[in-house]
Amino acid sequence: MATNRELLGKGVKYLFGALPLMFIGPSVMYNAFMNKNNPGYYVVLIIGCSICILSVFLAFKGIRTITNALFDGNK
Repeated sequence: MATNRELLGKGVKYLFGALPLMFIGPSVMYNAFMNKNNPGYYVVLIIGCSICILSVFLAFKGIRTITNALFDGNK
């Protein structure tokens, strides 16, 4: 049961991609909620929600890829 290092590196890259989005998304949403009277409120809120969803997706994909690398996901 050897570790697939290429697949492991790919999973770590996904997690490193998700890390900044985990901070940027809530910051954008907070900015949207602080400026409710601004005409672009809904646009900024949708962008913030999209960033948060992308962050969760990348984190899930990264963890899944890492577990496949560690536990022989070649089948």
